[in-house]
Amino acid sequence: MGGFFQMLRKRKELIPLIGFMAFAATGATTASIYFLFTKPDVILNKSRNPEPWERVDPTKPQKLVTINQQWKPVEELEMVKSLTK
Repeated sequence: MGGFFQMLRKRKELIPLIGFMAFAATGATTASIYFLFTKPDVILNKSRNPEPWERVDPTKPQKLVTINQQWKPVEELEMVKSLTK
């Protein structure tokens, strides 16, 4: 670890690059954890709930920004869903 800081003292132009890389890595990790725990289309345990999209609440927007969302059930899909159960 000491060699890393000595390199930064010699090459100060690397400090912004390392800062941006750390920021990007932190953002990617945070976004991954957020989507893992809040989005229904991410599956961790397939044996517990193999079809998580059936639990999606149509009144709750699934996007970060939703403009004029209107949800209507599709008759053909509802018919297929009733036949498969």
